[in-house]
Amino acid sequence: MKLQERVTLFQNRLEQVIAQSGLNRSKFATSISVDRSTLSQLLSVDNVRLPRADTIASIAEVHQISIDWLLGLTQQGALATQMVEEAFDVNDFADTIFDKHLQWHREATGYKVRYVPTTLPDLLKTEAVAEYEFNRYGSGKVNQSVRDNQLLLLQQRHPGSELETCTTIQSLQLFANGQGIWKDLGIAERKAQLQRMIELNKELYPGFRWYLFDGKETYSSSFTVFGPLRATLFIGNLYAVVNSIEHIRKLTARFDDLIRMAIVHPHEIQTTLEGLMNDCQ
Repeated sequence: MKLQERVTLFQNRLEQVIAQSGLNRSKFATSISVDRSTLSQLLSVDNVRLPRADTIASIAEVHQISIDWLLGLTQQGALATQMVEEAFDVNDFADTIFDKHLQWHREATGYKVRYVPTTLPDLLKTEAVAEYEFNRYGSGKVNQSVRDNQLLLLQQRHPGSELETCTTIQSLQLFANGQGIWKDLGIAERKAQLQRMIELNKELYPGFRWYLFDGKETYSSSFTVFGPLRATLFIGNLYAVVNSIEHIRKLTARFDDLIRMAIVHPHEIQTTLEGLMNDCQ
């Protein structure tokens, strides 16, 4: 990892520590024995240096986190542990995952996000498709899902956002033909969704890159890798949050394997979507 990347990662984690402490910046600075201006410098976008060793040690000691976690040498730390515990809180999970995912997308700005959706990429979904999916699976979170998708789209339009997504070509074919889980979704709604994907793919490329692989040749469950920060795995109605660097690397490698096996690449996706639109029935 380059120095500037490590500085940015340190700043992101320091922001998490500050938020977790419940202190304002002035009081947080006092707690680690630095003045407010020093803390502001550490968090400045213009900063290109890591803090002194004694400052790092003070942050770790006072706020009970590991130095390795602060410096990005491991994903295991007090905050990471808490995050995993929250993610597996089944009772509250459905109410919090939307906001958490948006937060993780924002924290990953400047890094590449790799995304294998369960069906279609969330940020491209129309309101009708989002409602159809949530009514079908009975989650009762339609408005939250629509809002979340809109905010994901806004995030992708933000400078510095980079998102790669991989889906099977069969998932798009089933959607266009109204088969499988889409058999009760009308042709008008499916055509509107295809048109939206055509328009947004054109608008967001190359920051958004969509690959299609052959589902008859390989399988992948749904997961998202937020740069080097964390990854999430979708397991039914649960998300598993992965913080281990080694596991994040393995998921990144798996995503790269899907790209290597892709039969439709980002510069070809527009033609594929237009063909599906013409064949939609």
